[in-house]
Amino acid sequence: MRKAALILLTLALTSCGTVAGVGEDITGASRTVQGWF
Repeated sequence: MRKAALILLTLALTSCGTVAGVGEDITGASRTVQGWF
């Protein structure tokens, strides 16, 4: 589980070039996780 999260984080950081993009990706991911619960 931890390895998968690290891979996803790495992909998210490499896919967006700006700090604002990273913040938006993290926000989207957190909303997705909240939707699971």
